[in-house]
Amino acid sequence: MLPAERGKGRHWTSMRDARLQLGREAESLAERFLRSRGYQILDRNVRSHTGELDLVAEDGDVLVFVEVKARQTNAFGGALYAVDPRKQARIVKQAAQYLSRHRIYGRSCRFDVVLLRAGAERDLAIELIQNAFEVQDGQFP
Repeated sequence: MLPAERGKGRHWTSMRDARLQLGREAESLAERFLRSRGYQILDRNVRSHTGELDLVAEDGDVLVFVEVKARQTNAFGGALYAVDPRKQARIVKQAAQYLSRHRIYGRSCRFDVVLLRAGAERDLAIELIQNAFEVQDGQFP
């Protein structure tokens, strides 16, 4: 590695580590927030070869797949815009795999998004968007 390139890897690594830490903290806050609203958390960080489901919960008799998005600013539209149609399709695919793996059939399902935004002086805004997006025909079992 050239001397001029030495520090570059550490900078990117520390940025990635900070994002991962923010993500873990956001998921913990989202979990507590959802529990306070009566959700029962069933799974957290469910990984598959196509990605990860942040939280799987029950809200009454509905199985809910929850995407958690945290941002420190509203740049680029904030956290909500990070759940674009491509991301939604991935979440739906992961949810279908979850249902298949757990042999869950005929159950009402929903996709929620929890948005967290850090404000000034440790002010934190948390927003729950229930039924944040819908599944297109043929996209979900």
